[in-house]
Amino acid sequence: MQNPLSVLWFSGFLKFWLVDMPSKSSARSTFTVATANVNGIRAAHRRGGLDWLATCGADVICLQEVRATHEQLHATLADSPLATWNVVHDPAPQLGRAGVAILSKNAPLKSRNAVRHEALDRSGRWLEADFETPVGAVTVVSTYVHAGEVGTTRQDDKWLFLDAMNKRLDALRRSAAKSEGHVLIAGDFNIAHREVDLKNWRANRENSGFLPREREYLDRWFNSTAWVDLGRAFGGDGPGPYTWWSWRGRGFDTDGGWRIDYLMASASLASVATGVTVAKAATYAERWSDHAPVIGTFGG
Repeated sequence: MQNPLSVLWFSGFLKFWLVDMPSKSSARSTFTVATANVNGIRAAHRRGGLDWLATCGADVICLQEVRATHEQLHATLADSPLATWNVVHDPAPQLGRAGVAILSKNAPLKSRNAVRHEALDRSGRWLEADFETPVGAVTVVSTYVHAGEVGTTRQDDKWLFLDAMNKRLDALRRSAAKSEGHVLIAGDFNIAHREVDLKNWRANRENSGFLPREREYLDRWFNSTAWVDLGRAFGGDGPGPYTWWSWRGRGFDTDGGWRIDYLMASASLASVATGVTVAKAATYAERWSDHAPVIGTFGG
């Protein structure tokens, strides 16, 4: 006669394995990152932006132009479907300016602001976070490059930031190669790389955002073997797809935009990229920022 306690123990053990333990086949094997210049986190929330981001399928969300203090950002997120997400934030020292953040379903292993320059320290424009993902270790960067303005100190600051960014990219490349990890730079670069990256390129050849000297930085990165412009890799030869349209005029309706929001991946991460989407709103009335989110998926 069987011991009834043994039967109960075995049935409970079997239930644990069959019901309570997730199978390897059901475990998620992809890693998805969304980047969005929110044009002010509180304004974006009022327009429905945080509801949209919460349902876009991302594991990590990189935000730019947060324009909020720590307290304002957390209060806004607490009133949204992103309330339970992990948050790292680098605000700008000036209220209502710049600011970058990284939201994630799983807590990052580490985070830091590693772009340092005497004129740029605490500028709210560069934030790194390390994650363990289904495709391996990934350092995700949320960056917001200065808009610049020819003939002003704003353009001087942009040159300083791009130089500091270039130096940091070299360090990230070396570190990733040594550790066999991946790197993803996500954000608003405020530079259109080539003529196919903005509709009205002829009229902007002498304007910040399409200056030859600015575009040379992107040439240096994208023409190397170290970095891949995923938006162009998955977006075809162009023109577009654009990621920014002015609030004014009919630029959004006529697709008179600029491609200035990027997912720039280390070569190792690019090799496991499976798709990039520019999530342009269906209509002007449905916009919650002057930028469209860019979403990249890896693995699977």
